[in-house]
Amino acid sequence: MANQTPAVVMDNGTGYSKLGFAGNDSPSFVFPTAIATKSPAGGSGGSGSGRPAVANKPSFLTGGAGPGSSHMSSKRGTEDLDFYIGDAALSAAAGPGYGLHYPIRHGQIENWDHMERFWSNSIFKYLRVEPEDHYFLLTEPPLNPPENRENTAEIFFESFNCAGMYIAVQAVLALAASWTSSKVTDRSLTGTVIDSGDGVTHVIPVAEGYVIGSSIKSIPIAGRDITYFVQSLLRDRGEPDSSLKTAQEIKEEYCYVCPDIVKEFAKYDRDRERFAKHLVTHPGGRQVTVDVGYERFLAPEIFFNPEIYSSDFLTPLPVVVDGVIQQSPIDVRRGLYKNIVLSGGSTLYKDFGRRLQRDIKQLVDARIRASEVRSGGARSGGLEVQVITHKRQRHGPWFGGSLLGQTPEFRSYCHTKAEYQEYGPSIVRRFALLGGPGGS
Repeated sequence: MANQTPAVVMDNGTGYSKLGFAGNDSPSFVFPTAIATKSPAGGSGGSGSGRPAVANKPSFLTGGAGPGSSHMSSKRGTEDLDFYIGDAALSAAAGPGYGLHYPIRHGQIENWDHMERFWSNSIFKYLRVEPEDHYFLLTEPPLNPPENRENTAEIFFESFNCAGMYIAVQAVLALAASWTSSKVTDRSLTGTVIDSGDGVTHVIPVAEGYVIGSSIKSIPIAGRDITYFVQSLLRDRGEPDSSLKTAQEIKEEYCYVCPDIVKEFAKYDRDRERFAKHLVTHPGGRQVTVDVGYERFLAPEIFFNPEIYSSDFLTPLPVVVDGVIQQSPIDVRRGLYKNIVLSGGSTLYKDFGRRLQRDIKQLVDARIRASEVRSGGARSGGLEVQVITHKRQRHGPWFGGSLLGQTPEFRSYCHTKAEYQEYGPSIVRRFALLGGPGGS
């Protein structure tokens, strides 16, 4: 049966989870990676940031799912369990009696009990599939501890009884997603992935499908910081509504990346038509108008001039990207510069890719010119710098998983329930690389 049904693709990020089926163009569900559970009487809901042992998880499926201890009876009761996930979790936590938890922080699962509950509802309530009838493709961040893979396998094989599973690094899947761009001529899975979501931005070099772990860099600037920056600008101006919700709406609707911040200020000062009006409707129907001005280009500028937002981190994103590639093995650098792939919602600003490519190219050309001077004027052949933007970059890792999960050979790369039972959880520490030899 599992050989005839499409693979399930699940990309669980710090901020949002994307769920769907291999072969589809977009995920079936996208919602916050959040869970709301009943606050214990006399206790606090807590943040859920601990990391309970996986051995505790059977109490969830067998003890909290209603009568009976079989796998089938427990999963049938999933909808009746006293917790919510996604948008429903945010709504439940807004009222009394529920605590809100985020089981993933900075890309890593920190609370396995909450994550198992989240997966359970994702599978049985939202996707509505029988795990034993499907193979699963899951994603993970770079440098994910192998113990986390084992914990995941234990949950999916023992609690959910899935037919088979494959765990892929998000950056590798993002590279696969970029194949939809006409600019990509090399499908060898070599490139530099800039993955910027809500909480953090990673710069990840990948050579022939393998992450160069020693060169990975992260910067503490991402979508949430841009929202906070917009909010602070609204407050400084005394706008009638400076809530986080309004700031996020303005960020998503009006912001863009400019080529020159000084010239952009001058354009706005000359032409007041560049300012926008954003209408906010409050509960009860009351409406207020918020002026939208310099923050349209100032907010995303923190990627390129972080000093306007933070005194703790001052390195522009183009400098970080150039440094990551320079720290990678010399024989793959040309491919890393030629295939810089954007992934995540915080890379979607208009002209983000164009500005990034220009700034990185300026750094590279300056270094080449300095090298030519030192060598007595010997001319260099130059170096191509190309930033890839494409229609799937918001959900790049999920779409890459959808592409690879529909290939005829996908199931042969998965580990099955039978293999897990024979060799144990350690079998998932290595997976053969889709499209190439070796392990990931």
